[in-house]
Amino acid sequence: MKQNTTSYKVKQYLMFAGPGTVLFLAVVIVPFLYGLYLTFTSWDGTSLSKPFVGLQNFADAFKDTTYWQAMGRTVIYSIFAVILINIVAFALAYLVTSGVKGQNFFRAGFFVPNLIGGIVLGYVWQFVFNRAFVAIGNAISNGTTASLLSTPNGAMFCLIIVSVWQYAGYMMLIYVAGFMSVSKDVQEAAMIDGCTPSQAMKNVTIPLMRSSFVQCIFLSITRCFVVYDVNLSLTKGEPFGSSVMAAMHVYNQAFTYKNYGLGQAEAVILFLVCAIVGVTQVMVGKRGEVEA
Repeated sequence: MKQNTTSYKVKQYLMFAGPGTVLFLAVVIVPFLYGLYLTFTSWDGTSLSKPFVGLQNFADAFKDTTYWQAMGRTVIYSIFAVILINIVAFALAYLVTSGVKGQNFFRAGFFVPNLIGGIVLGYVWQFVFNRAFVAIGNAISNGTTASLLSTPNGAMFCLIIVSVWQYAGYMMLIYVAGFMSVSKDVQEAAMIDGCTPSQAMKNVTIPLMRSSFVQCIFLSITRCFVVYDVNLSLTKGEPFGSSVMAAMHVYNQAFTYKNYGLGQAEAVILFLVCAIVGVTQVMVGKRGEVEA
């Protein structure tokens, strides 16, 4: 009887979850393991031979100053982008759950940018920064206004703005779910006890939404650390390579410079950094959630 039950469960798993498992293994696990193998070779990405070099690629990665400069820019970009994404998303979620007229329409409208592909989004905003804003600046100042994308700091600013515009709507939905999960009775009890709306928000609503903050911060961190499509289409790493993020440097190392083993080693390091930051943030957030 037990054997029949086990056989039935195996058949059910293979029927419903089997195709998904095969796809996950083929698309995620196998390429990841193959990539780890390539970190120990000096493969150029095209030749049949893959000479084994041991840990030399990791040693070269730690000596690659250009890579660590790109990693530093990625960290700075991620800090500002994550903070702004979550501030804007929280404000939008508060707006569309406050009973404002047409709030369902606003929810859909704020979410739409997340549906646009990063490549398309980058080219659209490149036109905005290079043409629209420059034309407005020229009309106001009666002079020649330079594009924000023409300076290193301006290019980083543009990347942050576009990322906030793209991801805030998605994070807004998670905050909306958080707002809706907070019981109205608890909020009304706080108001009866003498809390002002801002005090009730700070001391009651936000602590009860801690899980939403944990999820949104984790998602925004992981997305910002591996940004590539917007970086490629908006700035292409310019001017003078000052806006090259870590993911773009890894791609260039592997596919442009044909140092596939080194590029794969740097990709693994980027993955580990992203995983450590993300897991640490989740652990700290979950601990605070339990305390709250």
